[in-house]
Amino acid sequence: MENELPDIYCPFPQRTNPHVAHTREHLDYWTRNTGLVHRDSARERFEQADFGAFVGMVYPTANEPNLDLVADWFVWLFLVDDQLDDGHLGRSPERVRDVVTLMRSVVEGTGTGPLPDEDLPAAVVALADLWERTTSNAPAHWLRRFAWHLVTYLTTATTWEAGNRADGVVPSEETYIAKRRHTGAIHVCMDLIEIVSGIEAPESIHNDPRFIVAVETSCNVVCWANDVYSYEKEQVLGEIHNLVHLVRHHRGYGKQQALEHVCAEIATETERFLAAEAELLMAYPQLSGMLLPYLDGMRSWMRGNLDWSRQTPRYNPADVSQYKAPEQYLEATVLGIGPEPADCGAEGRVD
Repeated sequence: MENELPDIYCPFPQRTNPHVAHTREHLDYWTRNTGLVHRDSARERFEQADFGAFVGMVYPTANEPNLDLVADWFVWLFLVDDQLDDGHLGRSPERVRDVVTLMRSVVEGTGTGPLPDEDLPAAVVALADLWERTTSNAPAHWLRRFAWHLVTYLTTATTWEAGNRADGVVPSEETYIAKRRHTGAIHVCMDLIEIVSGIEAPESIHNDPRFIVAVETSCNVVCWANDVYSYEKEQVLGEIHNLVHLVRHHRGYGKQQALEHVCAEIATETERFLAAEAELLMAYPQLSGMLLPYLDGMRSWMRGNLDWSRQTPRYNPADVSQYKAPEQYLEATVLGIGPEPADCGAEGRVD
């Protein structure tokens, strides 16, 4: 099984952050304190994933406080995503509407006032903490972009994907690719490069077509590599939102041919990134002090995501049986929503 995965082209060096050990300890404390992970079975799986190592690979230059901050974002995003992808909630968008509304009120500042933590789902408590720590000194235009990306992730992941699952809709490759950058929250993670690197990219750069290409291609590389490595897991779960699955579905390819096709597309996107990077640095030599660390952050994301995907037990094809019982690691307290009635739990699953 392991030998069937084609090589993924990645010309960027492997790196890691020297503060990973501290961040692992921080994550253990933070997830317990916010209530995100507390059952033994869920904590065991959480520790095996080693999100501290992951964040160290994708943000190798972050200082200790910033590495802790982005690690907390990682864990929050992964745990919320697991609730929506692996369990019954991802097939019942109406059941998570209220908790998503609470999350949006944190991000958009529209809440009527603080509620006692015990009245809120753990994901909302954790998000409020993250939001305060992340945005206290952030520039206004960065904050608007970050908030938009986060809200788009929440609404897209809970409506578009869940609606497709419930209705048995298989999206086109083109639609999926455009949506994937949001359902994977990778734009949120790319935004955090500015926080980690202590830089501020002007709006003119964010609107430059070459910068847009650099961001979108690096996001595509990360998301599609994730699809390659998580394909076996998602097949077990009956998940249709995976580029390898969609290539097989729409093109009639066999499994190996579909994997090779997606890996070839990843290589094409990597080359597009390199071309856009070179054009940007040539066009804005006066902004190299900002562009170089930003582009380096994108490179680190492409490389680090690949390295972590290759080693984490989360996508180990030899142990896909672990995903047949997601109730062993999903916790209702994360989103504050109990189990669905037994006769409705599998509704809408598309194998």
